[in-house]
Amino acid sequence: MKPMFHKAVILSTGLLMGVLLALGGSVLADRSEPQTVVLPVEELRAFTEVFARIKNDYVEEVDDRTLLQHAIRGMLTGLDPHSAYLDTDEYKDLRVGTSGEFGGLGIEVSMEDGFVKVVAPIDETPAARAGIRAGDTIIRLDETPVKGMSLSDAVKMMRGKPNTDLTLTVVRDGEDRPLDITITRAIIKVQSVRSRTLEPGFGYLRITQFQSRTGEDVVRALQSLKNENDGALKGLVLDLRNNPGGVLNASVAVADAFLDQGLIVYTEGRVPGSELKFHANPNDTLEGAPIVVLVNGGSASASEIVAGALQDHRRAIVMGEDTFGKGSVQTIMPMGNETALKLTTARYFTPKGRSIQAHGITPDIPLESVQLAQAEGGFQGLRESDLNRHLRNGQLEEAAPADEEGAEVPRNRRNRAGDSERLELATTDYPLYEALNLLKGMYLMNSRS
Repeated sequence: MKPMFHKAVILSTGLLMGVLLALGGSVLADRSEPQTVVLPVEELRAFTEVFARIKNDYVEEVDDRTLLQHAIRGMLTGLDPHSAYLDTDEYKDLRVGTSGEFGGLGIEVSMEDGFVKVVAPIDETPAARAGIRAGDTIIRLDETPVKGMSLSDAVKMMRGKPNTDLTLTVVRDGEDRPLDITITRAIIKVQSVRSRTLEPGFGYLRITQFQSRTGEDVVRALQSLKNENDGALKGLVLDLRNNPGGVLNASVAVADAFLDQGLIVYTEGRVPGSELKFHANPNDTLEGAPIVVLVNGGSASASEIVAGALQDHRRAIVMGEDTFGKGSVQTIMPMGNETALKLTTARYFTPKGRSIQAHGITPDIPLESVQLAQAEGGFQGLRESDLNRHLRNGQLEEAAPADEEGAEVPRNRRNRAGDSERLELATTDYPLYEALNLLKGMYLMNSRS
């Protein structure tokens, strides 16, 4: 064995064994009964030999810190698509991101088969405006192939100074060839909650992602909608489409706003502290008014917790497409050197014990995301009121409206208030249009029962 190689083996073996013994000692100190730690000797020998070979023979000199960080990243990324090692900058970005402001393109991504998969574009961000869709597979960033790149390195490339461009090459279902989409980076300021009145008495609440303040923002938005509609709502459309998730406690707070009792979600893991149960508190903010939840393939994680809880409690009708299927919980574990581990520590389950992992939430009413266009010159069928000398309805108290020449206008040709608004909604957001129709039907059934 070469002297330099022999020295590298001794140093790397000593370093690794010191770390493992320190870790083993700390684990044993927390247990009441002595535990025997069995180290995988052959695997450790292989590791130290690889470490030494790189130190001695690699074409460029690599410092120990860099090699060990690569080893840590490899351990975590080899577990699942969501576990990761966060260096100082990544850990800082994560903490800033949960507060609602960060730099980049505006997409939530994961790693799948060595490529970057778009979980969902975030509303009103450069990625959303450029046409990035949930389910797109990113295979190239500018001229750099993504294959073989870690997720953290890919995210680093996608982030950058505002007003700089990045070209994403994406593979999309239904397209014959990859698409090149150029996006201009910007500071991403995510407004977590938006709301408006769709029709008198019927509200719309959109949650783009779950941040630390989302639960409070939802309660304020609901109160604002109620004030706009004489203090009460007849129903609500809760839009979770393309919501990639976020903070677990925020999803619990949102579900709690619509429930007055019962289990919201529970988690199970290997460590006793990972087994948690979250229950609803009394006081349904909507006081039982019907809810329709809109979801699609970009609804993930915390979105699925809310949709699953409301579905299991029969508190809402879920409409749309099967959700993403991320049913695992990641715990952020700060390290002593301003870095952190993002480690998958548990699976979460809906109140009825359903695991969402790799399956998702199946809507009560499946609905494809289609686009409608108004037909030109549509034919209007003949009705009784169009016939000459038709009998008048003697029960009508108001006179029928007349045209400019004084002739009665047939009822099927009169413009009703709100028709243009409904037509616009149907052509711009067909799933929302159908959700509103369903919501109105639920309200009518409840009011007549």
